[in-house]
Amino acid sequence: MQNQSTGGPSRVPLGQRIGQALLRLTGWTAGPFPDIDRAVIAGGPHTSNWDGVLALVSRSALQKDVNVMIKSSLFKGPLGVLLRKLGAMPIERGKAGGMVEQTVAAFAEREKLLIAVTPEGTRSNADQWKLGFYHIARQAKVPIILALADYQEKTFSFPVVIYPGDDMEADLQQIYRHFAGVTPRHADKLSAPVCAAKAASATGAD
Repeated sequence: MQNQSTGGPSRVPLGQRIGQALLRLTGWTAGPFPDIDRAVIAGGPHTSNWDGVLALVSRSALQKDVNVMIKSSLFKGPLGVLLRKLGAMPIERGKAGGMVEQTVAAFAEREKLLIAVTPEGTRSNADQWKLGFYHIARQAKVPIILALADYQEKTFSFPVVIYPGDDMEADLQQIYRHFAGVTPRHADKLSAPVCAAKAASATGAD
């Protein structure tokens, strides 16, 4: 006689178990992720290659289908298949309309879409941020979820959801302050807007 299903809890996917195990082994925690299916995720502060590793491990541990924008020329043959499985989304850089319009169009076509970006653009002392992430969120009418890596607390959290309004500068200053409120891996490599927000916070605290 064959055993019948007991209707017990479903098994946790292997990728999620590996991600959770890696977080436990390193003393990190990730999440919780807000109950939102369509958003731009702004991650940072970005001062080390380890930030990307941490984001990928957290993505696996939380089992979130998060997409990362990568130039379309890399999506050829087996590499393209692998990139799509890893959540990469092809962007044609030379196409009319540019990255913002292409991504806004992708939001219009999908009921669920999470796009991850690093607004600082580089991991070392960016003078200014790349603001495409904000324009994408505003035009697509989706929120911005902040993903913050705190190397002192060992947390990868999503503490704030921002809905872009009419005052872009006010929204950006709010984002800068949240980025300034966590400890990056390399504090000497923080972007200029985050450094300014950190300095303003320290002055206000005196």
